[in-house]
Amino acid sequence: MEHYPELAAASAGWRYQPEPGCLAGKVILVTGAGDGIGRTAAMTYASFGASVVLLGRTRSKLESVFDWIDAHTDTEAVIVPCDLAALGDENAAALGNAIGESFGRLDGLLHNASLLGPKVNIAHYPTDEWQRVFQVNVHATFLLTRAMLPLLEEAGTASVVLTSSSVGRKGRAYWGAYSASKFAVEGLMQILADEYEHAGRIRFNSLNPGGTRTTMRRSAYPAENPLDVPAPEAHMDLYVYLMSEASRMQNGQALDARDWTPQPSISG
Repeated sequence: MEHYPELAAASAGWRYQPEPGCLAGKVILVTGAGDGIGRTAAMTYASFGASVVLLGRTRSKLESVFDWIDAHTDTEAVIVPCDLAALGDENAAALGNAIGESFGRLDGLLHNASLLGPKVNIAHYPTDEWQRVFQVNVHATFLLTRAMLPLLEEAGTASVVLTSSSVGRKGRAYWGAYSASKFAVEGLMQILADEYEHAGRIRFNSLNPGGTRTTMRRSAYPAENPLDVPAPEAHMDLYVYLMSEASRMQNGQALDARDWTPQPSISG
């Protein structure tokens, strides 16, 4: 982590201390990899040895992450420009085929990309915005996961992490489609975890990162001082844990980065 000073500084306060290279040899797909938590997670995964598939809407942002990984790690990064608002069966399947041809398997999938949508009451919520938020936050998550399942099964001990929110676990006024979509994400996680529990080859968990210094957070809370909330690097111990073998028994859990503690048998 010597090339990533923000991560190195944050790691002093981590509750879980990953071993260097604990993700070596793994292939991890990160959505929303061009900015915020997705960018930080992609760079962190690469710092711990993973090859990272960078999926996002803006090529220039993905190229910036790619360049950093190329310059500061020995791992491989692949750029996949993709607008999840337009994702359908065919391009999801094509993406799965491309990853299969390049890597042969997928060890991890972080569903990080989300749309906030307008913060208005339901009585005035625009239908097109509601559908757009659900397309990105729910439908694209379903489509990508379904397309990646054969590759995840090839890995043998794969991990899928679906990003949730506190408003996806307790509804809150004016959070509209975002809140409802995160409830759907929680349900999708539970269904997948239950369907794949007996095979034991893929684990599914949801993660609420809590208030984090991101562009979405600024949009949701424009009057807030960004320095009053943690930077994405502060929670990367949990993100690494969920993609590492240390979490191989963790399945069907709704985790919260703010109050999560590692199990004694896997800490250290």
